[in-house]
Amino acid sequence: MGKSDTKLAIFDTFKTKGDDLTGEANRQRAIIAILASNANPAERTRTGISQKMAKKQGITWKNIYSGIFRDLDEILLPMKIAEEHGRLPLKRGPKALQEIGIPYYHLTKKGLLIALSISEIKNREKLLKEFFSQSESSEKEFEKILSNLLESSPTFTYSIFKKYVKAFCDNKIKDLLPFDLAKLREISDESLIIQKEILSAFVKLSKQDKDDAIKFLDKIT
Repeated sequence: MGKSDTKLAIFDTFKTKGDDLTGEANRQRAIIAILASNANPAERTRTGISQKMAKKQGITWKNIYSGIFRDLDEILLPMKIAEEHGRLPLKRGPKALQEIGIPYYHLTKKGLLIALSISEIKNREKLLKEFFSQSESSEKEFEKILSNLLESSPTFTYSIFKKYVKAFCDNKIKDLLPFDLAKLREISDESLIIQKEILSAFVKLSKQDKDDAIKFLDKIT
């Protein structure tokens, strides 16, 4: 795939390494994952995010701070994927900085939608509910069907979010919001066409044929 034209790099891969994500992609995904978690405010400051990521990687947090600062201030905040959630008071340092405090962040509605496309995020069911709690009336039509699909086919459901957000990163969708899956019609995606074909055929099968089809799929997956 290589590098996308948008600033959001969460699906960018190395041209020479197949599907291996770039360092920038992994860093942005990790920031979004931390902001999507139940991390306390101190862990959602620039320093807190750096320390949390550095601990996981076994490196010094100061080595990655500049990259995280840049991702937040040049990409995630301007694109309204994340926003300031509040400020923590400083006990030390310049008096002016103590009074202003240190900002900590959370995901916007757009950020929640992007988080739903990232496979390593664990609490996506909760994020889905949170996303739809902020939805406009035009977006509500997708809530019931996606919530029902999530119970029976979580991998398929999250793959839809991945395709939707990736299409945005590839400039095939102009705007993520309002959330409208009809935008995917403009994209020729063979896997979606295959999934639709299988689903349409499956509902027409007899019970015996359905059982046989499931046994067959169990052998190859």
